[in-house]
Amino acid sequence: QVQLVESGGGLVQPGGSLRLSCVASGLVFSLWDMAWYRQAPGKQRELVANSPTGDSPNYADSVKGRFTISRDNAENTVYLQMNSLKSDDSAVYYCNADGRSKVATWGDFWGQGTQVTVSS
Repeated sequence: QVQLVESGGGLVQPGGSLRLSCVASGLVFSLWDMAWYRQAPGKQRELVANSPTGDSPNYADSVKGRFTISRDNAENTVYLQMNSLKSDDSAVYYCNADGRSKVATWGDFWGQGTQVTVSS
């Protein structure tokens, strides 16, 4: 069974940093596109960053230059390093695994989310 478990969220002051982690199990990690999404109250869930299996990472304009997505295929883990955090970054952050670029029927899976609150 596919399972994604996020960790690393918490309370941080504006300008601070956090590093989120997502550990995947139940899949061949290197074959799956991994991504981070976030959702703030009253807003749509938005893509923050993704790490395709065979290409360079992509970032939302709002986080470009501040956030870095990386993955360790040997450890089945994807990270999101968040620097220079702003209040607008406050949201629940979700890890996503999407296998459809390899096999259309694999679908995608979501973690439970981890809360990030940026406040002074």
